[in-house]
Amino acid sequence: MQYGQMMDQPLLISSLIKHAEQYHGDGEIVSRQNDGAIFRYTWADAARRTRQLANALLDIGVSPGDCVGTMAWNAYRHLETYYAISGIGAICHTVNHRLFIDQIDYIVNHAEDRVLLFDISFLTLAEQLAPALPNIHTWILMGSREQMPVDTRLNNLLCYEDLVGSHSDRFEWPQFDERTASSLCYTSGTTGHPKGVLYSHRSTVLHALASSLPDAFDLSAQSCVLPVVPMFHVNGWGIPYSAALNGAKLVLPGNRLDGASIYQLIEEEEVNLAAGVPTVWLNLLQHCENNRLRLHPLRRVVVGGSAVPDSMTEHMSEHGVELRQLWGMTEVSPCGTMSTPKFKHRSGGVPALRKIQATQGRPLFGVEMRIVDGAGQPLPHDGVAFGNLQVRGPWVLSQYFKRERDASHTDDGWFNTGDVAKLDADGYMRITDRTKDVIKSGGEWISSIELENILMGHPAIAEAAAVGVSHPKWDERPVMVVVLKPGMRASREELLQFYEGKIAKWWTPDDVLFVEELPHTATGKLQKVKLRERLRDHQWPG
Repeated sequence: MQYGQMMDQPLLISSLIKHAEQYHGDGEIVSRQNDGAIFRYTWADAARRTRQLANALLDIGVSPGDCVGTMAWNAYRHLETYYAISGIGAICHTVNHRLFIDQIDYIVNHAEDRVLLFDISFLTLAEQLAPALPNIHTWILMGSREQMPVDTRLNNLLCYEDLVGSHSDRFEWPQFDERTASSLCYTSGTTGHPKGVLYSHRSTVLHALASSLPDAFDLSAQSCVLPVVPMFHVNGWGIPYSAALNGAKLVLPGNRLDGASIYQLIEEEEVNLAAGVPTVWLNLLQHCENNRLRLHPLRRVVVGGSAVPDSMTEHMSEHGVELRQLWGMTEVSPCGTMSTPKFKHRSGGVPALRKIQATQGRPLFGVEMRIVDGAGQPLPHDGVAFGNLQVRGPWVLSQYFKRERDASHTDDGWFNTGDVAKLDADGYMRITDRTKDVIKSGGEWISSIELENILMGHPAIAEAAAVGVSHPKWDERPVMVVVLKPGMRASREELLQFYEGKIAKWWTPDDVLFVEELPHTATGKLQKVKLRERLRDHQWPG
């Protein structure tokens, strides 16, 4: 075999921040502080401070291959840790502070974190965690000297700004194998312990390239991007990396994620691209509606984490904003698909566009998808057949961290996502359910996601969940559990009638329950396990 005669340079995360400094050094990074104040600096400033932090981490004993934990909001210091930790060959472990205490204990110990950096708002949480984390030899408060506590139970607590300020910005990023581990994120752990997903430099850079493409985020040096999706989970959908790769203006919202705060950032910073889960955009749209406001600079929102109701797509369009659905998982880095239309869809007008936007999208280059039946046999991509969704690609998990390869993967290398989906001939994928959430009634499947999306179109509904409940005749029947918008009313009969003509009659739910709020996981997903537990002894009407 004859090889090509091209330079063999490793794909490393440090190359992203170097590129941003050299060619987009004056590009802005805007970060909202915990007190609401706005901090501004540039990609050149971020690169300089990242080199200082790299020197500091080496000085306190962090070695290549060590896991270093972070517990922080979307802010500029957290961005610096992304690059400094991975850049020296260590592993950046972003800790989801929204998990239960015992889950955080588990993942920090399982990862064997030796250093943990945390925001000032998590000081109390850090002190609660400390007794159960014997491997942590150094705690770093991500703040200034003035924010350091006078008295604390944390041993060897250091000040982030002191560390950065006391070290030189002269640092040469080391070169190493691009397959070296770069970062670590744990799943939200809806059942059992959270599982670790260990990313590499290669997978991260490839993911940043692919997710930047026009049919994905469509990121460029002309973008001003607001990642509301948290940096403590799934690497902020890779935006901290792809923003540097493209030299985009980056706006980090801190811990203020309400509709009013997000609206203010969008308007004042001229954000034209934003990303987050549906709840964020429902709150933003509600804020606009209540205050008769319009979204002026925003041109595109990328929405993922759960299915998007059609009503949200329409409301965004009324503001001149294109909505793209993203499907992904922690195990897929996370971007797998994006619901971007093709040239041929132009002729179909708005109806054709809405049909595409209602899907979870088609695969990015590098991601392969298929659906299989219960025996593992591939099913046709005809938009009709639905089965278990499997994926593979260069930024898809090969096995979980510190675990043997298991049933999550097939013998021929496909990853079982746990989703039930349809695929059409163009690759557009539509999730019909999670394997564990599909409702089986009379031997047939009913899509809980479709039932939820329809009801979300009712003007009185703020949130809806469809759950399969044990039934004496039909095995399971669907029950809708709903939250009403403030000041709105709706009856059980009215909501059931809302389904008329939209689905097959036998799909129509048998009951509706009204609640103040629905249970969610640490990452904002509905906890249907808890809902099923609550409805275990449900009394059917009549």
